[in-house]
Amino acid sequence: MFLSSALEYSFLSTCASLRAGPKHFFQAPIWTVSSKRMKISTLCVALVLVAGCATFHPQPLSPSQTAAAFEARTLESPGLRAFLETNLHREITPWPVEAWDITLLTLAALYYHPDLDVARAQWAVAEAEVITAGGRPNPTVGFTPAYNANAASGVSPWILGLTVDIPLETAGKRRYRMRRATQLAEASRLHISAVSWQVRSRLRTSLLDFDAARRAEPIVHRQQGLQEDIVKGLEQRFAVGEASQFEVTQAHIARDQTRFALREVQKRRAEARVRVADALGVPVGALDGVTLSWDFLEQLPPATALPAQDIRRQALLNRTDILAALGEYAASQSALQLELAKQYPDIHLGPGYAWDQGDNKWSLGFSIALPVISFVALSRNWLWLINPLLIFGHSGKKPRYGKNACLLQDVPTGPRHVKLAWSHLVTVPRPS
Repeated sequence: MFLSSALEYSFLSTCASLRAGPKHFFQAPIWTVSSKRMKISTLCVALVLVAGCATFHPQPLSPSQTAAAFEARTLESPGLRAFLETNLHREITPWPVEAWDITLLTLAALYYHPDLDVARAQWAVAEAEVITAGGRPNPTVGFTPAYNANAASGVSPWILGLTVDIPLETAGKRRYRMRRATQLAEASRLHISAVSWQVRSRLRTSLLDFDAARRAEPIVHRQQGLQEDIVKGLEQRFAVGEASQFEVTQAHIARDQTRFALREVQKRRAEARVRVADALGVPVGALDGVTLSWDFLEQLPPATALPAQDIRRQALLNRTDILAALGEYAASQSALQLELAKQYPDIHLGPGYAWDQGDNKWSLGFSIALPVISFVALSRNWLWLINPLLIFGHSGKKPRYGKNACLLQDVPTGPRHVKLAWSHLVTVPRPS
């Protein structure tokens, strides 16, 4: 309201200067008419416009700083301790933790893993899109000065026009747009929970692999010791002639295979350790000196505690990935409703004022967009659908597509044929 009053005052001040004629208009600037009040109005208008503008704040990414921050992550961070205490609702003592169980490791992964940062950023973008979707189209202001070179003597030749275009959305377009953005934001929020579960699942899988490799290494190492003893015994027997060269060679091959198996198990353990660090979102060095608790492997729930029917029902009704997919489906329906609503044109109101050589003229415009081009394109699409049906229904031949497809000009498209094809389209049963 204040902005429109200030613009109206500026325009009327200009008209007051022009009312004295072009000579006075060029001799005395506009701002000399009530100079003090004009300056205050201009300043207020500028402040309002600047305050309503969003500014860009660059946030560049530095690979060196990102790498240094990642390498500095540890399981002894004070921020991680505060996060654990907040979510566990208890004080953690002593710190650092003596043995990290599956619960503490899961919370550490939720604190550090970058996938959750990405999911939260996507949710923030979706929330911002809700605000953007609720915006209304801005009105536009036009100023059209004109000069009449054939004006009569004593009449100001200047014609000043001020027009305002106020768009009004119809058919609930804003409502559908906001509904779609809200549903996508809810799907993004649910996606955070789905990503959290994926992070926990990857952590548990990597811990199982690491435990399996950890348990297999001493077994294979002990097997290698036995193979070494066998080789030594056979070599001694071979030296006194009680064993053949073939038996000694077979023992050497078995020993070498055991050595290879030990190297393979050690490699699997190292890779599993790296995967555990990756699942936690920390560097591998952060696991040095950390004791892991494997009690969760011995605490499996009994089969009777998990009824199949209840599990299936809970999975279908409460899985966050399914709920997020349902939200995206609902958003696609809202998007379809929005596209259908766009076939109804918006209304534009155009009030205006003109100072025409000393006369004050007011006007009120009304305009809508005519969907001529979209209607022609839609009609052509319908013809391509109806024409093959027309051929199929009246010639008994199946329509062909591709290289030998029927051309549009080869098919009758008169009103009678189109009406006949439409009735055929409605009455033909849907193929199963």
